[in-house]
Amino acid sequence: MHCTVGDFVLDVVQNSVEAGSNLIEVEIDEAQDGVRALIADDGCGMSPEERARALDPLRNSGAKHPGRKVGLGLPFIQQAVEQADGSFSLKSEKGKGTEVRFFFPASNIDSPPAGDLVSLFVATLSMAGACEMKLRRTRARDGLSYEVKKSELVEAVGDLASASSLSLVRQFLASQEEG
Repeated sequence: MHCTVGDFVLDVVQNSVEAGSNLIEVEIDEAQDGVRALIADDGCGMSPEERARALDPLRNSGAKHPGRKVGLGLPFIQQAVEQADGSFSLKSEKGKGTEVRFFFPASNIDSPPAGDLVSLFVATLSMAGACEMKLRRTRARDGLSYEVKKSELVEAVGDLASASSLSLVRQFLASQEEG
């Protein structure tokens, strides 16, 4: 079950990794009016038919996710956003990539919290694959804003697969969250 905005973002980022992306960009903005998220990639993209199928919780060809019976990530996001009177968009072009945007308004009781974004960013940065990741974070109430690139972290701490490197990344991200 998805409990936070971070859970939704992690699911979409996993899709981007599985789509063979070389670059994945994630933006999370906590504004006064709610939480906005953007996940964009340069992966294989989807045709109009594939986009429709990706939003249908009851249809999954099994080609992209052979071990899964259903693909519920995007339908769950869309349903949660609709329930909270937010907004959702999915743009994709075959061979060019995909962009998912969603917004949960702060004024709606059904909007989930942003969640533990430090853990989200550590999880996305340590995903298997050599793709570049750019993570951007803003929080309007206190002027927080930072950007992290996976390649720069790898240059600074080394392989993002070791516990010691991930601990350093976690500490760094936590310091960014504190402002």
